[in-house]
Amino acid sequence: MKVLLYTEKEKSVRKSGLGKAIEHQKTALTYEGIQWTTNPNDDYDIMHINTWFLKSHRMAKKAKKAGKKIVYHAHSTEEDYRNGFIFSKSTSKIIKWWLIKCYSLGDIIVTPTPYSKRLLEGYKGLEKKKIVAISNGIDLSLFQKDEVAGERFRTKYGYSKEDKVIIGIGLYIRRKGIVDFVELAKRMPEYKFIWFGYSSLKAATKDVRRAVNTKLPNLTWAGYVEQEVIKEAMSGADLYLFPTLEETEGIPIIEACACKQNAIIRDIPIFEGWLEDGVNVYKAKDVDEFEKKIKDFFDGKLPSLVEEAYNVALERDIKTIGKKLKEVYEYVLKD
Repeated sequence: MKVLLYTEKEKSVRKSGLGKAIEHQKTALTYEGIQWTTNPNDDYDIMHINTWFLKSHRMAKKAKKAGKKIVYHAHSTEEDYRNGFIFSKSTSKIIKWWLIKCYSLGDIIVTPTPYSKRLLEGYKGLEKKKIVAISNGIDLSLFQKDEVAGERFRTKYGYSKEDKVIIGIGLYIRRKGIVDFVELAKRMPEYKFIWFGYSSLKAATKDVRRAVNTKLPNLTWAGYVEQEVIKEAMSGADLYLFPTLEETEGIPIIEACACKQNAIIRDIPIFEGWLEDGVNVYKAKDVDEFEKKIKDFFDGKLPSLVEEAYNVALERDIKTIGKKLKEVYEYVLKD
């Protein structure tokens, strides 16, 4: 069995959550001893396709015509596209139509969570497709609490041991909650806020452009950084804030759990059933509730939940993900 991991515009998506998910696939398959390639000209048995652009659709149709099995990975839904860039609301129905057109080419569809699985099952045109939920996973050999790395993070960004540091991660898009992140930094000058991630502001909504151009003494825009720096930040900060409005999974929250970092996340359906308020994370519905829970956390009114959170990462260990993907590949080859 040999798998083609196909990703259109791989260099462009490398800095996104999708880029991380693809790297996780490579690691998972390697752990499981599954042969894989990223070269479409190589011989292969299964095309595992990660993108839904025009060339991706053509490649999938070509592979299908050649008798290859197709695993289509549904990393995107209309729901998570809708609150992204300018014009995303007005074009979301077109995108949904195109996603269905692409995903329907799969012999099986893989999506990261039961939540995104339920969404896809509700799309007209995908009702009869076999859809399975498999987490994007986390490499626990890389992502783990590292005190020395945490100290490096504080030194690099000029934070003292006494500073209360809150981190956020994501592209410069409204869906990631970046506007609320900046509002919270304005409201709480006593805490340090730092945002990791970058994308061009040309396609960003006005409120996002305004937020990213905000200059505050307690707010740092770190831009895109490599995985090692994220690990340092997760190990050295006091709190991870995830005010996202919609996800198909959200890899950074799994990274936070792996690094035993306390987290406050938005209370949205994607997290139901695996991230529980007051059990392994804290949840907030809006800016006011985020503000209250952040203050309560630093005032000692909300206890640390990191040990319980770590179990979330354990369940999504990349080695487990490799076994689940192998089951999917075996299913399509037998079908």
